[in-house]
Amino acid sequence: MKWNEEHGLLPLAHFASMRATESVAYQNGAWHVYRYEDAKAIFADPGRFSSEMSESPSPDVPIEHSILRRDPPKHRQLRALVTQAFTPRAIEALAPRIETLAHELLDKAEARGGMDAIGDFAGPLPVLVIAEMLGIPSRDREQFKEWSDALVGTDYDRFMQCQREMSDYFGRIADERKRNPQDDLISRLVQAEADGSPLAPVELIGFCILLLVAGNETTTNLLGGALLCFDDRRDDWEAIRDDRSLLPGAIEETLRYCSPVLNMTRRVRQTAVVADRKLEAGEYVHLWIGSANHDEAVFERPDRFDIRRSPNQHLAFGHGIHFCLGAQLARLEARIALDALLDRFPNFRRDRTAPLERVDSSFVFGVKHLPVLLS
Repeated sequence: MKWNEEHGLLPLAHFASMRATESVAYQNGAWHVYRYEDAKAIFADPGRFSSEMSESPSPDVPIEHSILRRDPPKHRQLRALVTQAFTPRAIEALAPRIETLAHELLDKAEARGGMDAIGDFAGPLPVLVIAEMLGIPSRDREQFKEWSDALVGTDYDRFMQCQREMSDYFGRIADERKRNPQDDLISRLVQAEADGSPLAPVELIGFCILLLVAGNETTTNLLGGALLCFDDRRDDWEAIRDDRSLLPGAIEETLRYCSPVLNMTRRVRQTAVVADRKLEAGEYVHLWIGSANHDEAVFERPDRFDIRRSPNQHLAFGHGIHFCLGAQLARLEARIALDALLDRFPNFRRDRTAPLERVDSSFVFGVKHLPVLLS
């Protein structure tokens, strides 16, 4: 892709080198896994590779008490509480509202004659959707975006500060919902029980933080990546415009090619051997999803963006018990958003006078801004 060759946003050459020479490497105090089958096997083995970064997570970091960072049986108990909100039927029921929101955002962009595809479209859309599901004011979406960026960023002090800010924010809303329940997800979480016990306050707040951040970052970066790829491959974009049945496959290829989540971390619970390397209990291992999804042993010509790729069993949403709960929602939002662009602005172009700058994160992949011309 020209955008990656010109700006070096994705470290695909580094990933390829590591897969070929040292697919399981010990670097900077942790293990790094680069091949597909090794990453997939670790995802599928919570008994030896824990999602809990600490045996006693701090109450000052609520996201560590969410389903993202819990192992069975607690993970199973917590996930069951929100699964109902993410059933296929529940997600499909959101489609008309998502479509309305997408067109409202494009109406504003049309009035301006252009947009920052991240700040004006790909960013606000998923935040508005998840805010409505949770029952929190969409007017706070700029604050939500700032918190989300901090949680996946590299500034540890800001990471801790935003945990405190989000704890105060969601704690106040949860207290209000106890007194005055509404038809929203926070009200249901306040009233929910896991094996007969209500959620601890830190667990409830951890849920809210995870849902807000995951519901924002993944879809925003998926849409941003799609527009980068389609701007480079106009033939693909035109083919999808003429045959919308190609769109779901194109979204899957975007998820594979520029995975919104680049890596996930596990803590070694029991000594294990991976690719002839011995990983000791207590050590940490980073699973490089962005590399696994370009593994030559699994994907033919992995550095080629192919909207007709089949099969395409990428790991963009993880694997195993922690497979992303919101995967269907992200796919639906991406399909509706891209459909709307295809209908209204099929001739969009990236403004190539504006430099591309990757978000400050080793955890997710995305660009900070993506100015586009709509005519």
